[in-house]
Amino acid sequence: MARRAVAEALGTAFLLAAVVGSGIMGERLAGGNVAVALLANTIATGAALVALILAFGPISGAHFNPAVTLADASQGGLPWREVPVYIAAQIGAGYCGVAAAHFMFGEPLYFASHHVRAGSAQLFSEFVATFGLLSVIWGCVRFRSSAVPFAVGAYITAGYWFTSSTSFANPAVTLARAASDTFAGIRPADVPGFIVAQFAGAMAATLLFRWLVPSLPKDASNVVVPHAQRETTHA
Repeated sequence: MARRAVAEALGTAFLLAAVVGSGIMGERLAGGNVAVALLANTIATGAALVALILAFGPISGAHFNPAVTLADASQGGLPWREVPVYIAAQIGAGYCGVAAAHFMFGEPLYFASHHVRAGSAQLFSEFVATFGLLSVIWGCVRFRSSAVPFAVGAYITAGYWFTSSTSFANPAVTLARAASDTFAGIRPADVPGFIVAQFAGAMAATLLFRWLVPSLPKDASNVVVPHAQRETTHA
């Protein structure tokens, strides 16, 4: 359990460092061109996700996301008693990743974001983004589990551009980004709505795939990538 918690923490911290750090770098180099800054932010985040899932997936499943953790547990892939440990590691490490990114770029370690992301369009975008993320995970894990890291990275890369919210799709990421008044930030007042929409999207996708793929519970231990090593290690 300690190894899995550390893997989740490290993966989530690096993910937030990539999201926030690339946002700062992109904005500084883009000369005011928001599209260029977003493109830089997108590519770095998608690439980091692939690398981090490949690195930490065999240890913890590479959730890095409370919505994924709860979906995994609901299908029997993760014991419920381990869920609080996973989620605490993800949320705590998310803030560490933000602090690391800020320190690397000479910013205050934490400062509340003023980036407004409000309204029904943004909330619906987060529902769609998270629904799509869980759909990609559940669909790939059943038929092509080795492709999950690349599919997740590709989906989030695309999600930055086809959703008005830029596809946070992750409650831990959302909370941590509220502590960054940079390109990737979100106003703290807008966080609760995002998180509700994200959990709703994850639940809807999981219920749908229980019907689409009746054997889904037997494959849940593969989320996000196969981590059956978890069982053999403690056997």
